Amino acid sequence: MPFIEHISYTDLERLALERLVPALLSHGFCYVDGLLGDLAGSAVLDQVMEMHSSGQLQDGRLAGSIPGVSRRSIRGDKIAWVSGTERGCEAISFLLNLIDRLISVCASRLGDKAIRERSKAMVACYPGNGAGYVKHVDNPNHDGRRLTCIYYLNKSWNPKEHGGVLRIFPEGKPYVADIKPLFDRLLIFWSDRRNPHEVQPSYAFRYAITVWYFDAEERSQAKKRFRDLTASTGQQGSSSS
Repeated sequence: MPFIEHISYTDLERLALERLVPALLSHGFCYVDGLLGDLAGSAVLDQVMEMHSSGQLQDGRLAGSIPGVSRRSIRGDKIAWVSGTERGCEAISFLLNLIDRLISVCASRLGDKAIRERSKAMVACYPGNGAGYVKHVDNPNHDGRRLTCIYYLNKSWNPKEHGGVLRIFPEGKPYVADIKPLFDRLLIFWSDRRNPHEVQPSYAFRYAITVWYFDAEERSQAKKRFRDLTASTGQQGSSSS
């Protein structure tokens, strides 16, 4: 690796137990600055920018479409899904392993949910033309996503000039939380209806990497519902043909 792992397991455990778990339990979200340090964070940014410049990022998709409403008016980002094992993703892999270790410490302290797996990483860029993402909930329908983790990669970001703030509307709270997408910042929040959020219009290239950690039981139930739905739809299709 072109950089040195500078965070020990003891440091991660302290960070998780003293800051992340208490904040998640009391507020529903938290963030950490300086997660990787400049050298490792810059290596991740270089890999993401290379993906962008080589055309690997495609328009982000929506779960459903609304007649008469364009996709871009809802979400304007360009994305790619990576596992971290791909060539040219070594620094991204390093980041994902660190987040995995951090969440593994948090998981057992966050109630009775079993967080044992996560999604691939979604590498995203808002292209700076005023694109954003309207207010939404990551997991409104019990699809298994339990925690959302977003790692930001934007050096010299000025929200007044560049916009791009992630605004969280914590359920039942009398306030909103504005999170600036600053370089080497990791944001973590509950993925369900407790945290509706939006990405405000961005006026510069805005890079981030997002992963979702799943509750094993809820994820299993969601997969079963999908299989049942697919099977019933397939039977209907075959009988009507």
